Amino acid sequence: MSGTTTPSGIDFTQGIALADIPDAGVVTGHVGDDAVLLARVDGRLHAVSGSCTHYGAPLGEGLRVGDEIRCPWHHACFSLRTGQALKAPAFAPLACWTVEIEGDRAYVRKAADGIAAPVTAPKQTLPERVVLIGGGAAAFACAQRLRERGFDGTITMLSTDADPPCDRPNLSKDYLAGTAAEEWIPLQSPEFYGDNRIDLHLDCEVTAIDPAARQVTTARGEAFDYDALVLATGAEPNHLSLPGFDLPNVYALRSQADSRALLAGIEHAKSVAIIGAGFIGLEAAGALRSRGLEVHVIAPEALPLARIVGDELASDLLNRHRDQGVQFHLQSQTTAFDGKVLSLANGDTINADALLVGVGVKPRTALAQAAGLAVDNGILVDPFLRTSADGIYAAGDVASYPHGDGRARVEHWVHAERMGQCVADNLLGDARTFDDPPFFWTHHYGTDLRYLGHGRGWNSIEMDGTPADNDCLARYYRDGALIAAAAIGRDRELLELQATLVD
Repeated sequence: MSGTTTPSGIDFTQGIALADIPDAGVVTGHVGDDAVLLARVDGRLHAVSGSCTHYGAPLGEGLRVGDEIRCPWHHACFSLRTGQALKAPAFAPLACWTVEIEGDRAYVRKAADGIAAPVTAPKQTLPERVVLIGGGAAAFACAQRLRERGFDGTITMLSTDADPPCDRPNLSKDYLAGTAAEEWIPLQSPEFYGDNRIDLHLDCEVTAIDPAARQVTTARGEAFDYDALVLATGAEPNHLSLPGFDLPNVYALRSQADSRALLAGIEHAKSVAIIGAGFIGLEAAGALRSRGLEVHVIAPEALPLARIVGDELASDLLNRHRDQGVQFHLQSQTTAFDGKVLSLANGDTINADALLVGVGVKPRTALAQAAGLAVDNGILVDPFLRTSADGIYAAGDVASYPHGDGRARVEHWVHAERMGQCVADNLLGDARTFDDPPFFWTHHYGTDLRYLGHGRGWNSIEMDGTPADNDCLARYYRDGALIAAAAIGRDRELLELQATLVD
């Protein structure tokens, strides 16, 4: 889903004095109805679109770093020279505009022909056959980056999903709420894969990997040879082995098919119970509440999300949901579900026409483990995202990568996409280590909370502003070192903090 930024600022067709264009930052303006940014980079003027190609955020409110402009909403990065989308979650480039200098003024009046082609590594360094196992964020981003950079070999994507790669964060947000159309959800149209020679196999279960023969086999009996293999198998929802939790009206929420099944199952429902109060559970609660359903959330903790965001932000999120009528059953455990009534350990019961279970996920490592790869709460990779087997990489939720004095495995959408892009760059010979800090956003009743960094293990918080006023910035410290930050309404400040985070 994307939009456009409302034009504002200088009318570049009328010109701007060269002296008014700073060496740092950007100048926000427009050409007709199109938002445009003008920037001076190494003494030359460049003009690009002012709307992020991901969700249409106003890039003029973002942060310039060197020759990049970073999106204020979801932290996509673009080249100010070429418009190229450098880092996810945006994949499409910004439009470029022609800058004309007349006397002591600069004018932008017409769009340029295109963007400069990205530089590709020498041919002899490239594999000829790349196979990706997975159809999510990491696999898509890897395939897209390979083709964007001119890779001419074969790309095969083997996905267990029934649908092409989709905008998974939207499944618990606008799509579940009914405010995002079905056509907004795929990351690309079906034609994209054929046009870019990405051989996408859906409903395709890989059953074995043979690292010695460099071959994978599927449940259909197909065999795919590879020079480079990318494991982007992601994670799967945890299940609760409780009486009644295998009934048809008990749902998980991971894939687009899951979301469709849930929507079909609640078509005539009046009440829904959600087990788990993580970000997905709370987003789903908000989406279902917006449909007019009675929503109950059951969780064992006293204050949901406090371990991640701290008491003040967690209390604010809880209050937002309670204000909208979501009913919480905290410090509670479920014991059984008979299809209509959910029983709790304290003896309480909840009438529910459907049950959504959101109690976390676990990495899909079985294939890697069976193939002899090193596995420990994820597939172990080195700083270049290489596994313990030659020619095999891992990216996304399943990858455990070096971080600080230990390892990290991150289950965030943008992180997975950027890992996929890093693998693609390394397949092209870049030898790039993966060191991007995690970033995610969560949406609740029109308010977005954005979170940057590895927040695990913080022991003090510095809060500036008030969450209830939609204006706050929380800094998370571990023994005095800034390791993460979260913001509501402080997008630019959050971007600026990225360079100061400590692993």
